[in-house]
Amino acid sequence: MPDDPAPAAAPPFSRPRHEARDVALRPVLAVGLGVGVALVMLAVVANLLFPQHRLDRLLAAPLPPMAAPALQSDPPADMAAFRAADMARLNGFGWVDRAHGVAHVPIGQAMRQVARDGIPDWPAAVADRP
Repeated sequence: MPDDPAPAAAPPFSRPRHEARDVALRPVLAVGLGVGVALVMLAVVANLLFPQHRLDRLLAAPLPPMAAPALQSDPPADMAAFRAADMARLNGFGWVDRAHGVAHVPIGQAMRQVARDGIPDWPAAVADRP
């Protein structure tokens, strides 16, 4: 007895065939024509929405000159001057609103005064918490 079973009979096949054409010509032409029509329609719509002849009339022939940008010639010196002005304001006296009598005092003096006197209308700390 052989180990392999008997091969089954081969099914009957017809002759080998091939495709007559790879791509159908009509759908390709229809898609191409549709894309072309869509492009023409988009160009017409864009021309209606953004007319060039009106834009050309809005712009004057000699355009005004643009101002030169204000560039820093020495950024570290500018930063040092800015910091010095801030420190002078923090550590000096001056008016905030002279009409209403509001002035500013040096920051160190203000912190000492708040530490000594507290802030008016600030809720007091509760010592007895459960």
